[in-house]
Amino acid sequence: MADLDALRSRWLHALLAARDDDSCAPDPYRYADALLRRWQEPQRRYHTLEHLTAVLDRIDVLAEYADDPDVVRLAAWFHDAVYLPERSTNEERSARLAERALPEAGVSRDKTAEVARLVRLTVTHDPADDDRDGQVLCDADLAILAAPPSAYATYTAEVREEYHFVPNDAFREGRSAILRQLLGLPRLFRTPYGQEHWEATARYNLASELELLST
Repeated sequence: MADLDALRSRWLHALLAARDDDSCAPDPYRYADALLRRWQEPQRRYHTLEHLTAVLDRIDVLAEYADDPDVVRLAAWFHDAVYLPERSTNEERSARLAERALPEAGVSRDKTAEVARLVRLTVTHDPADDDRDGQVLCDADLAILAAPPSAYATYTAEVREEYHFVPNDAFREGRSAILRQLLGLPRLFRTPYGQEHWEATARYNLASELELLST
């Protein structure tokens, strides 16, 4: 179970670090609580508070590679804040939520725009070579691909549950296409840490899942 108090504290730390001026900003916990409610919606099986916590943990590991780690942390909070498995607009709607909420919470226009850009980047997980913040967020989000076999199996089962409305044959075809696309990338991870510690295991997991889907 995710620790809600710990998550609220992590939100507070990131928000206060990103704010330029606290003088007129409202209570920061109201935004944390609103986001936490979203992350606990009943349609979620993988994209839950546990996923949010894991992404935040990985950003902490990768923080030295980011230009602004706290902006990346805020992007993590928003990156799946809107999540309806049957829709393809979740990232865009999540980015727009950030664009509405963060200025009200006291975050500057420039940092809000950067958070929204990072959220939109999770559509492709393809940051530019000089996009240090994007590389950290994308690596943190994809790190589940390098999980131990049992945890990876749990992840794939939870993804299938989220797409329970998709017939088996269509799901296998769609999931296989995603796996082939990922395996076709020259690099899954862009930070030095991700490349060293996650790349090989992630490729093994993806190839193993693809083989299972093909049998």
